[in-house]
Amino acid sequence: MANKWEEALKCAVSCPRCHAKLRPSEKRILSVYDHSAICMACKAAEEQRPDYPERSRQMIGQCLADTEMRWSDPEGFCYHHFYGYTCA
Repeated sequence: MANKWEEALKCAVSCPRCHAKLRPSEKRILSVYDHSAICMACKAAEEQRPDYPERSRQMIGQCLADTEMRWSDPEGFCYHHFYGYTCA
């Protein structure tokens, strides 16, 4: 059984930033700032922030250390910060 946070990220029904509804077949992606499942438009805006390149490098290193190395991350949680995914 998946943890509640995994299910919330996988099948988020709305973007916490702009509150756009997300259908299961719509792509979403994780924020490098707070790991929220956000819509692709909000991810594009996030990528325009001046600190995005440094933050994304920090996040992937920390995520790999915290998640992938410890639990093997079979769902690819860390990579969902850079590759969009759907719930369906």
